[in-house]
Amino acid sequence: MNKQTQITKLPEEAYEATIQAYARDGQHIPGDDASNPWVPFGENASIKHFCFDVRTNSVANILWVKGGGRIGTHKHRGVVSAITLEGSWGYYEYDWTARPGDFVYELPGAAHTLYSDDPNGMKALFWINGPIEFFDDQGRFDFTADVFWFIDHYVNYCREQGVEPDPKMFV
Repeated sequence: MNKQTQITKLPEEAYEATIQAYARDGQHIPGDDASNPWVPFGENASIKHFCFDVRTNSVANILWVKGGGRIGTHKHRGVVSAITLEGSWGYYEYDWTARPGDFVYELPGAAHTLYSDDPNGMKALFWINGPIEFFDDQGRFDFTADVFWFIDHYVNYCREQGVEPDPKMFV
């Protein structure tokens, strides 16, 4: 005998009441340097953090690599999306160059070395899902950057600079 489960449909007013009770508002995160500083990342790069989602191990930030700079070789364990805002950048392992307005996505398992030889450097907005494993110049594992690493990176720098971390960044 085939039994079919009946799905009870909520009246529209009950549905709206549930939304009002449990939904969360989005947030506005300022991009100005006073309240949201550029946090140094190595010798010639900085990160402006925007969102830390511990539920999904994901972060949103802008990476700024000054001209002639690079970010060490790293491997992604999740999907990464990026939109180039300024300058140009690429990966030594690929034959393309990202320019303003270009969209890049990276898939789990991808390993590459980001560089910018643009004299003005580059800025790109990244949405990073999952951890990133970094390697030294000899190809040996160095460290893992996950949502908690990025939180620590932001919060510790803010404290050192006397800037109050923005609680709206934490989902």
